[in-house]
Amino acid sequence: MGRFLGVDLHRNRFEVCTLAENGRRYRRGWATRDVAKFAATLRPDDAVAVEVTTNTRFFYEAVAHRVSRVAVVNPRQFKVISESVRKTDRRDAETLAEFLSKDMVPEVRMKGKDHARLASLTQTRDMLVKQRTALKNKINNIFAAYGIALAKESLSSERGLKEITSWTFDVSGEVEVRVLADQIRSLTASIRRLEASIREAGAKQPGHANLKSIKGIGDVSASIFVSVIGDVNDFADAGKLASYFGIVPRVQNSNDTEHHGRITKRGSKLGRTTLVQCALIAKQYSPYLSDYYDRIQRRRGAGKAIIALARKFLTIIYHTLKNDWIFEDFPNFVLAEGATYQTLTTQTLPSWSGLSS
Repeated sequence: MGRFLGVDLHRNRFEVCTLAENGRRYRRGWATRDVAKFAATLRPDDAVAVEVTTNTRFFYEAVAHRVSRVAVVNPRQFKVISESVRKTDRRDAETLAEFLSKDMVPEVRMKGKDHARLASLTQTRDMLVKQRTALKNKINNIFAAYGIALAKESLSSERGLKEITSWTFDVSGEVEVRVLADQIRSLTASIRRLEASIREAGAKQPGHANLKSIKGIGDVSASIFVSVIGDVNDFADAGKLASYFGIVPRVQNSNDTEHHGRITKRGSKLGRTTLVQCALIAKQYSPYLSDYYDRIQRRRGAGKAIIALARKFLTIIYHTLKNDWIFEDFPNFVLAEGATYQTLTTQTLPSWSGLSS
């Protein structure tokens, strides 16, 4: 086996600790602009571990073709680094090298460039949507202070925005409402531009059309799922994908006792939120999902039923992508012409791995 290199990466520089075959350690700092010079010093049998940061992909693409392995590490999961008392760049790089040599680093998947770009678009859209919601809430609070309760949909259209800016308050209140309304208009226009780009980029990705054929998943949500999941073949089964989405319970074992707690909430928060939203829409059309949700709700309550429904819906997403299914009639589980199976009825569902209740 060759050398093990730990890299603590920053915007302008990075620290490297090299663990040589003879056990000696060598440290060196590099400017990020010199990553190509650093890559030239690498050997084909080297293994490199690098922390996740904003420019990890830039670093990864510069070195991956020169070494046997690049392990991309999430520092939040790698507690040895993130909770270390001696938190220094050199120490981080050395610890990465040590744990890489023992094959003990928790790796993060590096998706393809197209998936990463699509993920960036969907995350930016989500950020702007949250900003717009905060502005709407602010306007609602202003009107509430004057004893006026606005209708929920009053801030979702240009007509509604014109109406709320026509109200007469004190001068400062009127200015504040107009400024907030202008910002909402600007954000709405930006969100629409992003959604157009998301639809265009998402439609080019494998699996996008398959997901859109599922009732409850639209253009943007299909793009979010594609960007979060990447290559579905990276997941051995639906359970692994559920774990990646963070909708599996925490399990604590003590002697003969096993306790299942709340879901882990690891992975993409946007992906998890979109999954729940789409699952709730899908159950309105699918008798199978609706019956499943009602059965869980009666036994365990609405909160647990929603999570169980999301998990079930994600299993359908997994098999749809894995088997290249396109639904002609999702509520009745009828596949389009040319699909692997032409019809999937509620009677055949128990044979669907992971879909039986």
